[in-house]
Amino acid sequence: MNVFSLIKEDFTNVKRNDPALHSSFELFFNYPGLWALFFHRFAHSLHKRGLRFIPRFISAFGMFFTMIDIHPAATIGRRVFIDHGVGVVIGETTVIGNDVIIYQQVTLGGVSTSKGKRHPTIGDNVVIGAGAKVLGNIFIGDGAKIGANSVVVKNVPFNATAIGIPARVLQCEKESSHLDHAIMPDVNKEIFEYLIKRIEVLEAALPKGKQDAIKKKDHDLDEEYDNFIHSMD
Repeated sequence: MNVFSLIKEDFTNVKRNDPALHSSFELFFNYPGLWALFFHRFAHSLHKRGLRFIPRFISAFGMFFTMIDIHPAATIGRRVFIDHGVGVVIGETTVIGNDVIIYQQVTLGGVSTSKGKRHPTIGDNVVIGAGAKVLGNIFIGDGAKIGANSVVVKNVPFNATAIGIPARVLQCEKESSHLDHAIMPDVNKEIFEYLIKRIEVLEAALPKGKQDAIKKKDHDLDEEYDNFIHSMD
């Protein structure tokens, strides 16, 4: 597709992805992510022709206008939707597939200053939650979902959900929905619940005398904790 066809598709794509859009008139004022793609399409087209200064100038102007930083060399596929978008950074060697949704404060960055491929490759139908950092020359598989504020430094499989710092793959699904990315397991809660249940099992297995001793130590520990909390008031 040529640049103008891509831009036209970008405008149409907003209507498909954002139920908050009530009129075409809003596209021109309320969607910085759309305008960031608009500037990038032209900058990237010129960059592929071997130009350097003009694409960087267009990119800098777009960043000033939208507060979204996309390097002109980055490859962005079709129907990519940058929602809200403020603070998004997309590095030079990033490759983004089709039908990807990116929320505000996302960074697709590098972890080294060496030349060559140093930014992530994002597959098709990926959702990247607000504040997520996807770093290094890694691959995010088709249909994957990256939780908000996660830091991803390793490959994420197809149709997987990754969350946390550093991000861990929590589940793999046969199908992935674009807009259910907020429904994710609370990994810390699950770990603590597991540990509490394991402690209960161990306490129940101890002889009666040792159980009483443990309860006394537990009571003393609670008092120490309460004293520490009150000392911070």
